[in-house]
Amino acid sequence: MTTVKQPHAEQFTSREQQSFAGTFGMWVFIASELLFFGPLLFGYLYLRVHYPEASAAASRHTDYLLGTANTAVLLTSSFLMALAGNAAESGRRRRAMRLLWAVAALGFVFLVLKGWEYHNDFLDKLFPGPGFRPEHGGHLQQMPGMQLFFILYFVLTGLHAVHLTIGILVCLAMAWRLRHPPPVGVSADAIEYAGLYWHFVDVVWIFLYPLLYLVGRAGG
Repeated sequence: MTTVKQPHAEQFTSREQQSFAGTFGMWVFIASELLFFGPLLFGYLYLRVHYPEASAAASRHTDYLLGTANTAVLLTSSFLMALAGNAAESGRRRRAMRLLWAVAALGFVFLVLKGWEYHNDFLDKLFPGPGFRPEHGGHLQQMPGMQLFFILYFVLTGLHAVHLTIGILVCLAMAWRLRHPPPVGVSADAIEYAGLYWHFVDVVWIFLYPLLYLVGRAGG
């Protein structure tokens, strides 16, 4: 029985080499994306070292329930993305398409919940600036370093939301193109690369969640 070789682009000598090059390139891209978050996380480290009490107090003003709900949403989306990659690899393109729609929908749910949280933050006067007035139990609770915490909070979560929006658009585009077989439609490799990006965005949130929501609640 003759084995049919998988097609590959002319610049590669084999299908395996093309797949490796694509995966490696995606990892390089993800590593470059860390440059966005790295300096901000160093700023957070500075805050925690120099203003531990203020950062803990500020963290207690974040919405723990919405942050936890969004964490569950993203973990579920990552699971579905892994299933989508597996379905595409095994040739079940229609199943992969439905899973990508579900992943994009969960990403949209995350953004809606985050938008509602931002809305509440503005109402609670937690946005840094002249109107910054965090209150606890009816009393003003403002210490040096609290504004820096919320600057980092809004920038980190906002940057994460931008990356998530890009991931949602990629999932929607791939789900749309999965209606057609290759070369018109997307390949299983392309869905794998999209999955790597999506998992990266989820991992970033897994780091942000305890840093922004739990640090002030540790130990009660």
